[in-house]
Amino acid sequence: MGAGIATAPTASAASLPKSCIPAYGVPNKATEAVNLRSGPGTKYKSLGILSKGTRFTPSCMTKGASWLYGKVGNGPNKGKNGWVYGAYMKQAV
Repeated sequence: MGAGIATAPTASAASLPKSCIPAYGVPNKATEAVNLRSGPGTKYKSLGILSKGTRFTPSCMTKGASWLYGKVGNGPNKGKNGWVYGAYMKQAV
């Protein structure tokens, strides 16, 4: 018997933004203050600011991982979903 192949849950995959590559379960923290945006780019509306150290769990990313879409884990924007620029995030340990 071989190992099974891990796949994304169907319900989560259906709710992801279009053109978004799955990136499940990789918790990140903001390295400095960064905007949480409504879309993957600076032309999109800011939904709030994530301060340095704010936890963010991405569920998907743009090609090249420039922008991450996911959920804020703590702070004033806890529970909000949105986009952050990947250069301002680091993997939490």
